[in-house]
Amino acid sequence: MGSISIWHWLIVALIVSLVFGTKKLRTVGGDLGSAIRGFKDAVNTETAGGNPEPAVTPQPKAATQEISG
Repeated sequence: MGSISIWHWLIVALIVSLVFGTKKLRTVGGDLGSAIRGFKDAVNTETAGGNPEPAVTPQPKAATQEISG
């Protein structure tokens, strides 16, 4: 009684496809897939050092005048 069989999942899938339509579900699936792919690419570039720290350029030393007193 507590477990959900394969027939329950098939009926739910049928109802969802009737309500939303297959074209809408295909679009949502494609959007979800591209979002996951983008997330994986961002994680991989972050761990591989894709965003290196900016190089530090040496600042010219300002001419200082010593005041003799």
